[in-house]
Amino acid sequence: MLLSLVVHTYSLRYWLPAAVMLGTAPAYLLSWSAWRLLSTLLPSRLYHTVDDCVYSVYQSIVLFFFENYTGVEIVIYGDIPKKENVVYLSNHQSTTDWIIADMLAIRQNALGHVRYVLKDGLKWLPLYGWYFSQHGGVYVKRSANFDEKAMKKKLSSQAKLGTPMYLVIFPEGTRYNPEFQKVINDSQAFAAKEGLAVLKHVLTPRMKASHVAIETMKEHLDAVYDITVAYEGKLTAAGQRHPAPTMPEFLCKECPRVHIHFNRLDMREIPVEPVFFRRWLHERFEIKDKWVSEIAPSPSFLFMPNYICLTTYT
Repeated sequence: MLLSLVVHTYSLRYWLPAAVMLGTAPAYLLSWSAWRLLSTLLPSRLYHTVDDCVYSVYQSIVLFFFENYTGVEIVIYGDIPKKENVVYLSNHQSTTDWIIADMLAIRQNALGHVRYVLKDGLKWLPLYGWYFSQHGGVYVKRSANFDEKAMKKKLSSQAKLGTPMYLVIFPEGTRYNPEFQKVINDSQAFAAKEGLAVLKHVLTPRMKASHVAIETMKEHLDAVYDITVAYEGKLTAAGQRHPAPTMPEFLCKECPRVHIHFNRLDMREIPVEPVFFRRWLHERFEIKDKWVSEIAPSPSFLFMPNYICLTTYT
C-alpha cells in the first residue's frame, strides 16, 4: 500500500508546475485587461510594446518549469541569429511543441514577440483562447473554410504598425501521432495523388496559412525559420515511432532530451507563386522527414557526421 502511494504521488508530480502556470493565468489576464483598458487612448504601438513585455514575463515562468523543473536537455543544431521578424515553420507532434518555439525565442530575447496561427477551435480555450487573438495570434479554419481575407487583414495591420513578429505556424494542421493511422494514411494518399513525395514521420504540409503569412508580411519579415523537432526515445532503432510526450508526460520528466534542428532561410529563398511555394514547402518537409528518421533511441547519434551539435542547454 505504501509503495502504491509513493508511485501515485510520483505520477502526479506535474501538478506543481501545472498549478503555478494555471494559477497565475487569471492574475496575468486581469493585469493585461487593466492595461488594455488604460491603453485605449494611447498609440497602438505603445500597447503592443507593454503587452509583449508582460507576456514575456509570464512565458518565462512557464519556461522555467519546462527547462529547469523537468531537467530536460535541449540540443540545438544550427546558429541562432539575433532578434528579428520571422515566420516560424515547424513539424507538429505534441501539445508541448509551442514550448519549443518559446525555447528558441527566449534565446533571441524575443519571447514576448511570439504569436501563433492556431486552429479555429482553440479560440474557445478558457482564459488563453481570447487573449492569444488579442496578442496578435490568428485563428484559421481548414480547407474550404479558410478565411484568407481575414488573415491578411490582421497580419497586414500588424505589419503596418511595425509590431515585432515571431509568428509560429505548424503547416501540417494537426499533430502527427503514430496511433492515428487513418490521419497518416489520408495524408500519404493525398501526397501520392498530387505527385508529391510520401512522408513517413511527418504529415503532408498544408500551404495556405504559411503562404498567406509570408506573402502578406514579406516587407516586414527578415527571414523564415525552418524548425524540426524530435523528442528523444520516441523512435526505435527499427524506425518505429511512439507518440511524442504529452504536456503532463513532459512535466513528469519522461523526456530526457529534445533535439531541435534550426535552419534560417532568407526571404529571397521563398517562392512567390503558390504552385512553387507548395512544392518548396513540401521539399522542406521531406528534409524534416529524413532528419527525424535518423534520430536513434540512443544519444550516440549526436556524433553523426552530417549533424553537429553547436549548442546544448540544460
